Amino acid sequence: MTLADAAISHRRLSPAAIAVAVLSLGVFMSSLDLFIVNLAFPYIGHDYGGTSLGALSWVLNAYTIVFAAVLVPAGRWADRVGRRQVFGAGLAAFTLGSALCGVAPGVALLIAARVVQAIGAGLMVPTSLSLLLAVVPPADRARAIGTWSAVGALGAGLGPVVGGLLVQENWRLVFWVNVPVGLLALALVRRSIPESRDPDAHPRPDLVGAVLLAASVGLMALALVKAPDWGWVSVRFFGSLAVAIVGLVAVVRHSARHPAPIIELPLLRLRSFSGAFAASVLYYAGFGAFVLNAVEFLTGEWHYSAIRAGLAIAPGPLCVLPFARIVAPRLAVRLGGAGRVAVIGALVNAASQLYWLHGVQAEPAYATHLLPAQLIGGMGVGLTIPSLLGAGTSAVPPAWFGTGSGVLNMARQIGSVLGVAALIAILSNTHPADPIAMYRHGIELILGFFLASAIVTALVLWRRTPTASAQRPSTSDSANGLVGAGAH
Repeated sequence: MTLADAAISHRRLSPAAIAVAVLSLGVFMSSLDLFIVNLAFPYIGHDYGGTSLGALSWVLNAYTIVFAAVLVPAGRWADRVGRRQVFGAGLAAFTLGSALCGVAPGVALLIAARVVQAIGAGLMVPTSLSLLLAVVPPADRARAIGTWSAVGALGAGLGPVVGGLLVQENWRLVFWVNVPVGLLALALVRRSIPESRDPDAHPRPDLVGAVLLAASVGLMALALVKAPDWGWVSVRFFGSLAVAIVGLVAVVRHSARHPAPIIELPLLRLRSFSGAFAASVLYYAGFGAFVLNAVEFLTGEWHYSAIRAGLAIAPGPLCVLPFARIVAPRLAVRLGGAGRVAVIGALVNAASQLYWLHGVQAEPAYATHLLPAQLIGGMGVGLTIPSLLGAGTSAVPPAWFGTGSGVLNMARQIGSVLGVAALIAILSNTHPADPIAMYRHGIELILGFFLASAIVTALVLWRRTPTASAQRPSTSDSANGLVGAGAH
C-alpha cells in the first residue's frame, strides 16, 4: 500500500471512528447517571432537610422507571423519523435535565429534572447503538460494538468513583459534570454522524402501541423497584406485575394488526435476538447487583469513605475496554461466534464471585481478596456485554436497528432493576448481627444470575455463526434473510 493509499484509507475510517466515539459518549453519560447518584444521597438529604428517605428514593426510581419505559418507543420512533435527529434530541434533553438537577431548589423539582434526564437517556441509548450499526461496516461492527458496550459498562462501573470524587466538593457537581460533556457531544453530532432511518417507514405511527408498551415496561420497573418495600409476595407487587404482563400481551396482539407496529413481531422470532434478550436480563441483573453490593460492602463493612470505595472498584471497569474491544472480537472469530464468547464471559464473572465468596471477611484485605475478584469480573464484563449485543443484533435488518437496539437496551435496564431490587431485599432482611452472612447471600444471588445467564446463552446462542469479515450483507439481504435467521 502506498502512502497516498494509506492516507485515503485513514480519511475513510476516521469519520466512522469519530462517530463511534461520539455515540459511545452518549451511552457513557446515561450509564454513569444510573450509579453516580447513589453516593450523593446523604448529601442531598442533608441539603433538603426534612425530606423522608422514601421521597428521596424517587431521585433514583424516577430515572430508572422512565428510562426503561422510553427505550423501545424511542428506538421505533428513531427508525421512522431519523436516528441522528432522535439521538440529538435525547442528548439535548439529557443535558438540559442535568442542568436543571444541578440548580433544583427542592426534592420535587430534582425528581422532575431527573425525569427529563431519563427521557433524554431513553432517546439516546437505543439510537446510539442503531446509528453505530448503520455507520460502521459489518466487518468492523464487532470491535465498534465492543467499544460502545465497554464505554457503557465503564460508565456504570466508574459511577461510584466519579460520584465519590464529586460529592466531596458539592453533590450538584454530580449533575453539572454532564453539561459541558453534553454540549461538546451536541456540537459533534451533526458534523460527524450521518442521518439514517427506515426508508419504508409507514406514515401512520403506532401511538397506541407506544403508550401501551411504555406504560407496561414502566409498571414492571416500578414493581421491581418497590418490591423490597412492598414485599415480594405482596398484593401490590403481584398486581403491578400482572397488569404489566397483561399490557405486554396487549402490545403483542395490537402489533399483529397494526401496519407499522411499535415492535415488529418477526424480530421477536429471531432465535439469536430473543436469546440475547433473555440472557441480557439475567446478566445485567447480576452486573447491577454486583456494583451495588461492592459499594455497600466497602462502605458498610470495611468502612471505606465514598471516594476510597469508588477508587477500590475502579480497577474492574478499567479491564473492560481492552477485553471488549480486542479480546472479545478475536475470540469470536476463533471460536466461531459471539454467543460462545458470551458464555465464557458469564462464566468468568461467576468465577469472580466464587473467588470473592470464598475470601469475603470482616477484616479489610483488599489486595488479596477483593481486587482479584474485581479484575476477573472486569474481564468477564468485557467479554460478555459486547458479545451478547453482537449476537443479538447479528440478524436484525438495518431497517429495524432502532427497534432492536431499544429492546436489547430495555433488557439491560429491566435486568439491572431486577438485580438491584433483589439485592436490596437480601441486604434488608438478613439479620444485622451477622453482616458477613448478609453480603455472602448477596454474592450468592449475583453468582446465580451469572450462571443462569451462561446457561441460557449456551442453550440459545452457542451455535457457530459466520464472522463479520466473512459476510457483508446488504440491506435487502438482511431483510430477506430474516425468516431464515429466525429458524436457526
